[in-house]
Amino acid sequence: MSILKVNTIQDRGGNAIISSDGSGNLTQTFASNTPAFFAKLSGNQTVSDNTQTLVNFDTEVYDTDGQYDTTNKRFVAPSAGKYVFTATAGFSNFDEPTGTRVHLQFYKNGSLEDFSGDMATVTNNASADPTMNFTSQISLTTNDYVDVRIYQNGGSDETLQSAYARFFGYRIIGA
Repeated sequence: MSILKVNTIQDRGGNAIISSDGSGNLTQTFASNTPAFFAKLSGNQTVSDNTQTLVNFDTEVYDTDGQYDTTNKRFVAPSAGKYVFTATAGFSNFDEPTGTRVHLQFYKNGSLEDFSGDMATVTNNASADPTMNFTSQISLTTNDYVDVRIYQNGGSDETLQSAYARFFGYRIIGA
């Protein structure tokens, strides 16, 4: 049996790709789901009737590579690859007629890329506020951007609850 003892494994450029602190704690830099980000609403947001409304994800919880743009409410891809995005949204005091349509949507470079389906409210009951979760895999090239929009057609403006609104994503390793 052979034993190899080293503290650092480097690539040809001299960059550490695996290192150990000598106590069994390993650090690696070659396999991580980055960039990764998590953004949320800082306050409730009005969603206008019968329009795609950009969700104001203006607060970063984390952003590993500085690629989430809080000004434009979007993630900008630093490199080509496949990315996974998840968005959640929930309304408060949603008192719209039965059959009102609600969509949670991912836009890529300003065009609809994917949406959560056509959720129709089944009751006219403010205590049954709709909450949606949606995950999608989207292929991006460098500088493509993704944002989240929401649609509802209940006949009046509605309130998107900040407590239920999140947007996060990451690049898939090796895909």
